Amino acid sequence: MKRAAWWSSLLLVASVSQSGRAQEHPAQDWTHYARIGAYGLQAGNADAIVRDAQSSGVYGIEVDNDIPGRYESFLDPTAKLNALRLVAAAAHKAGNHAVVYIAGTECITARADQAEHSVMKDHPEWVQRKIGGQPAVFTSGAAFWIRPGDEDVWISPYAQDWRKTYMERVRQIAGTGIDGIYVDIPYWMTHFEGWETSWASFDDATVAAFREKTGLDAKKDLHIGDLADPSFRKWIDFRIGTMTEFMREIRETARSVNPEVLVIPEIYPGIEQEATVVGADVYQMYSVVDAIAHEYEFGDGEHMAASRTLSDWFLYQAGMLSFRAFAQGKATWILNYSWDGNSGVDQRDAMKNLAMSIVMAGANFWDAPGHSMAGSNDQATRKQIFAWIEKNQDTLYSPRVPMHPVGVYFSPKSRDYSPKLYLETYRGALVALLQAHRELQVVTPTMLRTFRGKCLVLPSVLSLDATEQRDLESFLKIGGRLVVVGNRPEGFPALAKTLHIDSDSVVAYFAALQRDFAAANPPTDLLTATRVPAEITLAAPPTVAASFARVRGQPHIFLANFAGLEPNQSAVPTPAKGVRVTAPATLGNKLTFLPFLGDAQVLQGKVKGNQLEFALPPVGRGAVMWVGEGH
Repeated sequence: MKRAAWWSSLLLVASVSQSGRAQEHPAQDWTHYARIGAYGLQAGNADAIVRDAQSSGVYGIEVDNDIPGRYESFLDPTAKLNALRLVAAAAHKAGNHAVVYIAGTECITARADQAEHSVMKDHPEWVQRKIGGQPAVFTSGAAFWIRPGDEDVWISPYAQDWRKTYMERVRQIAGTGIDGIYVDIPYWMTHFEGWETSWASFDDATVAAFREKTGLDAKKDLHIGDLADPSFRKWIDFRIGTMTEFMREIRETARSVNPEVLVIPEIYPGIEQEATVVGADVYQMYSVVDAIAHEYEFGDGEHMAASRTLSDWFLYQAGMLSFRAFAQGKATWILNYSWDGNSGVDQRDAMKNLAMSIVMAGANFWDAPGHSMAGSNDQATRKQIFAWIEKNQDTLYSPRVPMHPVGVYFSPKSRDYSPKLYLETYRGALVALLQAHRELQVVTPTMLRTFRGKCLVLPSVLSLDATEQRDLESFLKIGGRLVVVGNRPEGFPALAKTLHIDSDSVVAYFAALQRDFAAANPPTDLLTATRVPAEITLAAPPTVAASFARVRGQPHIFLANFAGLEPNQSAVPTPAKGVRVTAPATLGNKLTFLPFLGDAQVLQGKVKGNQLEFALPPVGRGAVMWVGEGH
């Protein structure tokens, strides 16, 4: 969603290692190993872009060549298509991949106040509108990337003439030899000032499509904003379905020209209610695209890593672990921001904290300065981070297989229709388990049939459809246990092996986390109810978040240490001391400890009965460890 200062073009080049890493893991494409940076594409700088990428360790370069998002090139894409051919050729010559940025539903006309043609002058019928008819058209001041004199409009996906031309541009882009298409901001306009509660769009084409699908008049038959209104819930579903199908058509259109091309949307809403409002739900979208780049933001504030509280750090971990579950084997790129001149914090430390938190969750790090997509806060630090990631990429990005997890159920309809209670309970449960160093797994409706943990938490789930009920019954038949937190869902069957606990303790814990992380009392009823036998256990301070998984056959723990981090004051974590790992002696008496930005060392365990205990060195920012010496 954020724009580089140079408007004319943004493209993404992602370099594939010369060592053939992708061939070692045929089920994982190059997007899983991306280390992302950004450049501005101009007519003659393709070779320079690729040279700089190679020298700085970038394994994914984002630059802007926005054909449909600029009205001039939407009408005549010739010059930008030529630039794409050049950069694709340069990238391929260097053994890289290139992915081009295009806008989703936004279109800007430069100097529209002087131009003969603009979207609003030529096609006002294309534009999204509030229920009162106000068009989604903006000028400078509405967003930092809109220049004085420019016209910024948001177009309905149901504007058929626009969509036909848009898909033709997608075909042309796919035919340039580019390896992927990076689609930014495929949203309904609800995120500019004055539009947040509009639940747009009520343009004629969108209203007609909704009537055809549901038989309802969106302008008359809905109680706008009333989440309990069945008709408004249909509007919610329709808006999310529309953007998901828009992305599906982009991918199918591009692949009709080049079957190998990848489609990667950039989405800022994550698991929170913002996804419902803008209509871009990453849970739904992962199934119709090849990866997602998350410009992940929630709540208020500037969203800089340098200004995060301890609660923020843990909630971001919970969000990223949710994304990795939604991805179902696809890559997750994270476009967060580390530093924007924050006084009292060194940008190099902020960059390292952000990178550590991302890679320990199994996602890919995108380095960007301030709120710009292009460049870096510190090139030398980026090169250091990227070199460490590349050296250890198989450890970080090989598939992570659950061992003995507690499942926490992500219910998209509960998030859509009952967001406050559901999100407080869901996010609170995830953070409580992270703080307690329990192995957890986010479980979605599509994953219920394959979940093999012994315990599954339903956190204030609003309702269950027939398929979910059937899959839960099957889970119980194979020995699973359900822990229902809060209300019993609508459609919840009378099932054995079901424990019901009140949501008050989890909700209170979630609220306390945000007031004073250190003083928040963990919900002991939830932690007691979800206790399951574990193969590997970890003793560590509650300021350490831990993720457990089997990687290439070996038990791994990924640690992220946030102790000592203070918003805009300290970006150097306090090392976590006294961390211990206990594992069955049958797994071997050695453990490999790999600190973030450091080198691996092998530790010897001490025998305690039929267990081995490993005392870890102080954990700085983070670390990965696994039982055994190698892979």
